[in-house]
Amino acid sequence: MQSSEKPDKENKFDPPSKEAFSCKQIDLFQTFLCNDDEQRKRMSNTFPLWDCLPLYSISRQSANKMRKEGTFPKLLHRSSMYQGREISIEIQPARIIEEGVVTEYYPGGNEELIEAALRKIATMQHHGYYDESVPSYGVTFSIYQLRKELKNRGHARSYPEIVLSLRIMARSSIEISTENNQTKIYDASNYFRRLSSVSRVDLGEDPDAKWYVEFHPLITKALRSTDYRQFNYELMMSHETQLTRWLHKYLVIKFTYAQVGKTFIIRFTTVKRESSLLDNYGRKRDAIEAMTDALSELKANGLLLTINHEKIVGPRQLIEDVIYTLTPTAKFSSEVRAANKRVNNRKCMTER
Repeated sequence: MQSSEKPDKENKFDPPSKEAFSCKQIDLFQTFLCNDDEQRKRMSNTFPLWDCLPLYSISRQSANKMRKEGTFPKLLHRSSMYQGREISIEIQPARIIEEGVVTEYYPGGNEELIEAALRKIATMQHHGYYDESVPSYGVTFSIYQLRKELKNRGHARSYPEIVLSLRIMARSSIEISTENNQTKIYDASNYFRRLSSVSRVDLGEDPDAKWYVEFHPLITKALRSTDYRQFNYELMMSHETQLTRWLHKYLVIKFTYAQVGKTFIIRFTTVKRESSLLDNYGRKRDAIEAMTDALSELKANGLLLTINHEKIVGPRQLIEDVIYTLTPTAKFSSEVRAANKRVNNRKCMTER
């Protein structure tokens, strides 16, 4: 058995029980409102709070550049808003030993894709599990299965690349704090609470090794309270940029009233703050162009019907903000209605 931590009697990994793979929470999580099996294969779940946070804002390329310049941050501070509350975030990088050298990594675009693929695998029967006694929510898989899933979605990764990403998420920690009615809410945990593998041979590159990932407590909490929404995972994974994928999930979570003719208004400054994916642009003009391109990609991929924008100009004719007014396609509107109906059905089932 291999684990992200040294095995001992107190920290011994015990695989989930059979009951954890077929409990009510998992059954609800793996049941989608769709027309057929082909449509179901395209579906996954998004978690409103977790997926709106700036979790993966530093790319591997940007991190390498900062290392060379000596500006690599020891801690990453981010802020976000959720349901009218300001959220403070502090991310600590993973320290990984490679060939005797310690390198620090922040979770980035590679890790975002790995997590999305694992969450999709968790929607498959006998893969996702929920243990009420802990509580914990996780997934069991093989690296071969994960590689195949990523490749099928246009994001092929090698065995070592995937294992490195898994280790980064198991060792990177995120602290989240906010105030609600003068009460301080605080949560600190690694992106993955647990990463373990069970293999008949040395870990090496055994494609049949059975791996277990336990997701972040915020995801477990959302699963327990059925606070998640189905969405078109296949389409989301087809987008070329990380910002486009983030915006797709953001619209699924926020634009719950999407109907043909209805509009959704979003500001450049909001996306910059909420995602932190536009912070690496030296000029605001380039960041605005990147956001416009991401929205245009959503339109080209059938999510948005129209995109209108209005520039907010300040002193000396400098652009301070851009307000985008979006309308959905009939296809996206249909997907949102199905997601809303599933939420309502789930509420009825949990209230029985």
